Amino acid sequence: MNESPDLFDNDHASAAAPPRDTTQRVPDASDLAMRPLADRLRPRSLDEFHGQTHLLGEGSTLRQALEHDRLHSMVFWGPPGTGKTTLARMIATHCDAEFMSLSAVLSGVKDIREAVAEARKVREQTGRRSVLFVDEVHRFNKAQQDAFLPHIEDGSLHFVGATTENPSFELNNALLSRLRVYVLRSLDKQDLTTIIDRALDDDPRGLGGRVHMTPEHRSALAEIADGDARHALVLLELAASCAKQHEGQMIIDEDVLTEVTRDSLRRFDKGGDAFYDQISALHKCMRGSDPDAALYWFCRMLDGGCDPLYIARRVLRFASEDIGNADPRAAELALYAWQSWERLGSPEGDLAIAHAIVFAAVAPKSNAVYNAFKSARRFVSEHGSAPVPAHLRNAPTALMKELGHGEGYRYAHDEADGFAAGAEYFPEEVGNQVFYEPVSRGLEIRISERLQDLRARNAAARR
Repeated sequence: MNESPDLFDNDHASAAAPPRDTTQRVPDASDLAMRPLADRLRPRSLDEFHGQTHLLGEGSTLRQALEHDRLHSMVFWGPPGTGKTTLARMIATHCDAEFMSLSAVLSGVKDIREAVAEARKVREQTGRRSVLFVDEVHRFNKAQQDAFLPHIEDGSLHFVGATTENPSFELNNALLSRLRVYVLRSLDKQDLTTIIDRALDDDPRGLGGRVHMTPEHRSALAEIADGDARHALVLLELAASCAKQHEGQMIIDEDVLTEVTRDSLRRFDKGGDAFYDQISALHKCMRGSDPDAALYWFCRMLDGGCDPLYIARRVLRFASEDIGNADPRAAELALYAWQSWERLGSPEGDLAIAHAIVFAAVAPKSNAVYNAFKSARRFVSEHGSAPVPAHLRNAPTALMKELGHGEGYRYAHDEADGFAAGAEYFPEEVGNQVFYEPVSRGLEIRISERLQDLRARNAAARR
């Protein structure tokens, strides 16, 4: 992430810039009544903005840039409901810039060109800068992203993108190199509780004290919102519409809260960063032999709506990759869990997967076969196609036997101890190689002892 000061546009900067009036127009009552609660309560100034203190706290890079009027192109990366759109609007207001907005879901190159033309018109007629906010910017393809480059370069507009996906993967390098990336975090419970309090009390933008909730129920709603301010306000507005009248007051009690949040899922963006971060956490907990943490992440993924069969497949992969021959039962149990879920579904099948996860977590670990397989693949790719030695070749016909196929092959079952000591199985050009080195854990202790004996007998016979 480039933090160099030359990213900032200093054409309009002044170390002693006069303070601006950043207060937005207060809509009239009829206008407010038509808008959702989450939209009505958008912060109008930096002081009203909750969360993201690492970005907007005193002395932070972004706050200093804004306070000194150093507007620059940027991208906000963070989960839903963390303030990306609101922050973009406030930046434009704070810097007295024209705010324009595009959605990558609905817009194309034509819309980008029209926005650029409008930004140039504003600059020519008023001298004001323009902020072009692009929501869901990761939805734009490479050609659409490239369309912004010359206009960011020549200062026609200041680009502010918002994405829930990792910009390193979703934005092309040419665009990313021209942007400063700011990472937004999920709001904590205290921030969400403060937002809920303001929504209940604010008049006219909020509910104006007409609906009441106990502190315990406010805290419970903040917990359910799972770091997402928009989700908290959507649920609050729905609960307010279902509030019960009691002694002349409208009350959101436990029954109302339970009803409106019954099907509310935790944040889990299938195919996005949250998805891969959580499956990574599950893998690392099993590898680290912590069954309790592994179960926690398994339940987090189920709570978020993850397909249990996907998790079952990953547990089977883990059993092969991270346990291997240290305890081959892990792979059998993982396959059993997968098949059990296919036959039983939830919740019985979920328990079978949990069974496999706990076994995998406490089993002895070995990636010896995984490493051996990678080494063998790498060796083969680097050493080409050496011919199969004649004594190892198939000889199903008289002609092949006349050509010497299979001649000199030692049938192991006819040898002492069922082992042909000193027999050669690699091509002569390749020579004998060692890829598999068992670890001193689980069943591989016994495998290692057996393998050391066989390799020693081979070495003695080849002298």
